[in-house]
Amino acid sequence: MTTNRTKIMLATFAVIAIVSTVLVTSMQTSQNQAYAQQVPVLSTRERTISVTGTATTSISPDLLTLQFGVDTEAKTAQDAITANSDAMNSIVTAVTSLGITKDEISTASFNIYPVYNDTVPDPKTGIHKTILTGYRASNTLSVKTSKMTLAGNIIDSAVGKGANRVDSVSFSLSPAKQQSVQDDLLSKAVVNAKSKAEKALDPLGQKIIGVKLVSLSDLNAP
Repeated sequence: MTTNRTKIMLATFAVIAIVSTVLVTSMQTSQNQAYAQQVPVLSTRERTISVTGTATTSISPDLLTLQFGVDTEAKTAQDAITANSDAMNSIVTAVTSLGITKDEISTASFNIYPVYNDTVPDPKTGIHKTILTGYRASNTLSVKTSKMTLAGNIIDSAVGKGANRVDSVSFSLSPAKQQSVQDDLLSKAVVNAKSKAEKALDPLGQKIIGVKLVSLSDLNAP
């Protein structure tokens, strides 16, 4: 399963002309779309013009995250934990046999809690009362890997060895790739904003001589 994500970069970029200040107020990206915004030149000595620079890219995710788990019940807490541990050990062995390393596997959560049956009536009074019937151990594993094509095999192996919950499957960007994309988009968006400012000033006989301010933010679009 492969999904694409569009990385969107927003920025505020300002440049100064010979006798006016060129203010690039927002730099925004959207997939397959670019637009420019201009505001009237101010009447003061230092005047500004506003343009919108744009940049966009579609990104294939490089990080697969799965969460699945095992719920086991037994008469005692220790028996529930033991059964759960045995199942989890089998699951980890099966998953690592696919090429997933133990560093890519972690415990997301582990809980044990009593199980009650409140439908049993008291033999003498007939009043329903809560009765402890056993304990449930719940263990959730998380797998994070760059081996995107193994998603189905990991789930099949885990379920085959006792996993009775598949909580989530997600595809996302690793921190390193996300930073690389952000840096590239920022550079392209700034260049685009500068180009639009130059085109807006050229008919007026003005030129850009500096940057007044830059303000950045970013968004993700599915």
